[in-house]
Amino acid sequence: MPLVAKPGDPPDKKALARAYKLLGIRFREPEALIRAITHTSYANENPVRSDGRPTENNERDEFLGDAVLDLVASHLIMERFPRAPEGELSRLRASIVNERRLADVAKRMGIGELLLLGRGEEMSGGRTKDSLLADALEAIVGALFRERGYPAARKFLTAQFHDFLEELARPGFDRDYKTRLQEAAQSKLKATPRYSLVAQTGPDHDKTFEVNLLLSGQVRGVGRGKSKKEAEQAAAKSALEWLAARSDGRVEERG
Repeated sequence: MPLVAKPGDPPDKKALARAYKLLGIRFREPEALIRAITHTSYANENPVRSDGRPTENNERDEFLGDAVLDLVASHLIMERFPRAPEGELSRLRASIVNERRLADVAKRMGIGELLLLGRGEEMSGGRTKDSLLADALEAIVGALFRERGYPAARKFLTAQFHDFLEELARPGFDRDYKTRLQEAAQSKLKATPRYSLVAQTGPDHDKTFEVNLLLSGQVRGVGRGKSKKEAEQAAAKSALEWLAARSDGRVEERG
């Protein structure tokens, strides 16, 4: 059941109570939450509210929420890792504020079922799209900040990222090159790594696998291993080294 039958209508009380339960927060003004979950496709299809005012979408809240999220993540990481240098803090923050991580949090919370979407987005599976879910989470953070300030936004995000912060601190986490590459590639290139098995050699009991890693269609890492997972980890490590060299200006970008 959607929060509103049409823009400007009072929210359905049962749907609103369920939304608050899913999010673990309450808004003083339900309008703030409704705005935060209103995708542009819905506002475009319903440009005028029942009270004659234009229908707002969540883009402005998303813009603010993105900045608030960066600030809260920085604050939490500095507290959790008091001896980490600036470069390490930046990498750790990127592991929290990337699209995949935000979408995972949004999925866990059930934000997808709250979204107000246009017909096209609804039919194309918008409720499960990582980009829409991450944007909606940022918009909710922005709306919460606008209504109740930094302490409320920090409390909300601390609860959502507590388990992952604990995971970051576990010994051996940094050895997961695929996770690190996913975060770095999305943060620096807005690209998703793709792994391609290009060769497997040797007898069945002793095969060697070779994997290419592609970023934006270009091979940026090659890995070999005794399993596909091992080869993918090696390729991700190779790509991380390429990214580091690129950031330092030690490699020339060729498309």
